This record gives sequence, structure tokens and C-alpha cells, in this order.
Amino acid sequence: MKNTLRVLGTRGVPAAHGGFETFAEHLALYLVARGWRVVVYCQEDGGGPVFEDTWQGVERVRIPVQQSGPKGTIVFDWLATAHASKQRDLCLTLGYNTAVFGAMLRLKGIPNLINMDGIEWSRAKWGKLAKTWFWLNDWAGCWLGDHLIADHPQIKAHLATRVAADKITTIAYGAEAVTGAPTEPVLSLGVTPGRFLTVIARPEPENSLLEIVQGFSARPRGVDLLLLGKYDAEGNAYHRAVREAASDEVKFVGAIYEKEVVRALRFHSLAYVHGHQVGGTNPSLVEALGAGNAVIAHDNRFNRWVAGEGAAYFAGTDGFAQQLDGLLISEERLGAMRAASRARFEGAFTWERILGEYEKLLEGWLDTARLPGQFGERVRSLR
Repeated sequence: MKNTLRVLGTRGVPAAHGGFETFAEHLALYLVARGWRVVVYCQEDGGGPVFEDTWQGVERVRIPVQQSGPKGTIVFDWLATAHASKQRDLCLTLGYNTAVFGAMLRLKGIPNLINMDGIEWSRAKWGKLAKTWFWLNDWAGCWLGDHLIADHPQIKAHLATRVAADKITTIAYGAEAVTGAPTEPVLSLGVTPGRFLTVIARPEPENSLLEIVQGFSARPRGVDLLLLGKYDAEGNAYHRAVREAASDEVKFVGAIYEKEVVRALRFHSLAYVHGHQVGGTNPSLVEALGAGNAVIAHDNRFNRWVAGEGAAYFAGTDGFAQQLDGLLISEERLGAMRAASRARFEGAFTWERILGEYEKLLEGWLDTARLPGQFGERVRSLR
């Protein structure tokens, strides 16, 4: 009989939305190639009955949801968890935003491992109600999950304030190595390969976009700064402030989702700028390492662990401007930073390494279903 895993918590495969979907796609295909049966729950827009199909050997349970936005995600997660609770298979839940629904799996004695993602309730963008919901589900995930996965040592340290450390395994996020890319996607955006910096981030205050644009625009740079993302200058005061602070060398190229275009932008960037102030192992930063980008990152405990000592770090507008003043005149230092990024990636973040660590962890939880209603913890050797 094949090992079986059910994956919950994402919009489904193939990936078309975010980091968790990309991870789910890589993990599912990896495990199927190694003889596993993998079932991924997929959210569909609209009404109708649940239906099932197969994609590249991955079984998909496709659940139509009429509601949109966060409400639709909550409804989908409820229906997906209810469906999984009728089976007896090992579950992997990606994210804790609706972790309270895991009580259904717990009551049925179905083992459920939860990737606890970042500390979502601490993000400044959320209102009081959303922060409370995420905070409660953070606790619920810690209590209801049979085992927790942290994608960063600092996330594990946070979780260890709530549960025993031996209930947590640290496994980071992975990415593909980018060793070449065509120049056409770059040229089509009106920039010169090797003469631009790239920022890929949601335009929110916690991602330091205003500080980056102000620091870059403090004086002429002789290179361009490309900002990927949707900036609604009319309806959002922060977006408007970022646009107003930009010099002529700042290019707002919009939200770009085509993988080949993003790969080309990464590969041909002079450097990658990462302004995220909170979170664990950010997929965009790992992907920049995989592309061998020189990295200029906001100085915090999350980014320093991921990018390592070979990156440059900044704090605030003046700090970013000062880093640029030194880096843009030193090709030797930029070259050393690129080599350091590649080495850090190869040593810690390849998909082969990350997915192998997941498979080892999952194997330890096969055939471990409890009797229905049994809440006692199991003592396992998983480290």
C-alpha cells in the first residue's frame, strides 16, 4: 500500500498564487515521483458539487466556493478539513489561519502536521479583528497540531513559548537555482540587463517600500529601481506616498506573475532589495539567493539568518541610501555578494534538500492514527 498524504491550507495545484502553493506543488510532485499517493485540496470559484481529478499524478479534491476573499478561504478550509476528517490519512496543513478547524482531525484521531508560517497576527496591515483571529488560531495550531513545522529558527523560538520544543521541527523554504535567463523580458520593460535593482514585495509599510524608494531617490544613481507590485495611487495613501517619493529612475512595472519573466528579472538584476521587516523564511528572498543575486536586506533577525553574512543590510531611509552609495561603485563587492548568495542557497535552500527533510518527517508520522477522541500526546523521535 502506498504512503498517503493529504495537503490542506492552500488554494491548490498547480501553483498560481503564492509561496505555499508553490511549495505544495513541489512537495506533491516530489512525493508522487517517490511512490507516494498525494491528495491536494483545491479551491474553485463558483458553485457546484465537490469533484476530483488528477494532475501529473497528484490527486485533487476540488471544492467550489461561492464566497470571495478571506470569507471564501475560511469556507473552503472548513469544507476541506471536513472532507479530510472522513479519511484516515496523514495530513499536512500549510498555515495556521484556520487552525481551529483542525479540531475535526484531532477528534477523529487523524495525525495532522502544521506548517505554522510567520507570525501573521503581528503584521501592521491587519485590523484588530483580524489580528485577534490570527492570534487565536496561532494558539489553536500549537494545541491541535500533532507536530509543528517552523520555516525559520526564530519562528521555532516563538512557538517554543507555547509548546515543548520537541514538538517543533525547523525546515526552511526552498527554491530553484536560476543559472540563466533570456534578456527579452527585461528589455521589454525598458531597462538594461545588469543595470537595475529589483524589489518584489506587497506595497505595505512593513516591507520598507517608502524607505527604499526615498533612499534610492536621494540622488541620481545611474541605474533603475524596478518595483513589482500593484500601486493604487488614487485609493491608497501609502501607495501614493511611495510614488510621490520616486525619482525618474524608479520604475513601477506592476504585478508580474509570469514565472519566466520573474526569473529573467532576478537573473539580470544588479542586486535584489528585500525590505521585509517581519516573517520567517521569505520565499522571495530564498528565490533571490537561488538566482545568485547580491542581496540588500532590511536588518532584522529573520533576514540575517536567511541571507547570511554575505548580504548587505540597512535600517531606514538613510541606511539604505548609504548602502547604495558604497555598493554601486564596487563591482568587486557586488561580485562577492553574488557568490555568497549562491553558496548560502546551495548549502541550505535547494528543493532537493528541503523536500527530503519533509519526507523524512512525514514518514515518521505514517500509520500513527489515534483512537477517535484520544488527545494524548505521542512521544516520537523526529529530530
